[in-house]
Amino acid sequence: MVDLRDVTVRWVAGWAAARTLPGPEDLGDGLLVHCRQPGREYEIFSGRADEDPATVDRLAARVLATPEPTWLTVATHHPQDVLAAYGRAGLSVLKTSEQLMTIDLREHPRFPVPEPYRLVTVAGDATVSVELHDPAGEIAARGAVGLSGADAVMDRILTWPEHRRRGLGNAVMSALADAAAERGAERAILIASEEGQLLYARLGWTATADVLIAAAPGSAYPE
Repeated sequence: MVDLRDVTVRWVAGWAAARTLPGPEDLGDGLLVHCRQPGREYEIFSGRADEDPATVDRLAARVLATPEPTWLTVATHHPQDVLAAYGRAGLSVLKTSEQLMTIDLREHPRFPVPEPYRLVTVAGDATVSVELHDPAGEIAARGAVGLSGADAVMDRILTWPEHRRRGLGNAVMSALADAAAERGAERAILIASEEGQLLYARLGWTATADVLIAAAPGSAYPE
């Protein structure tokens, strides 16, 4: 059985690195990240819902008591229990179909960049971003990876609609996997949207838990 608390802690560290956010604050029941986004000033993450369901109730109460917009993201094998806790607290559910996924980077398939696209890579201290440009120099697809120890967290993977079904998602993931492995990462983690899950599953990623996101009433999930 996957240790969801461990995977969540590792994912948050790499995700914060990918977005150059401050390191998480340990709340005991979960981790708090200062996201600094409109409608998402803070986000609390927890992978302890299954081992201690009361943590979700306590974190939900904290979300409601925080004046700034705050999300609560929980990884779980028992999504109905988490949804019940959100309901008891009166939180608005933003997402119920996302999944926490992992892969051994040594097993990640590699795909070339298809013609006529061009790969552009920018590396930072703890992050690497890649873009695929079309012949006009416009971005057709992109993604980033945050590095934390042996972990690589893939983030913000996107292919523009007019460039889909051309293998660009495969190429972006391949480039990120290569960059992460070159920097010493051994395993990768991500939280996948329902649409992204199809791509990642084809690449060999394994779903390890459901991810449910909620916030105070009136909050909206930006697409």
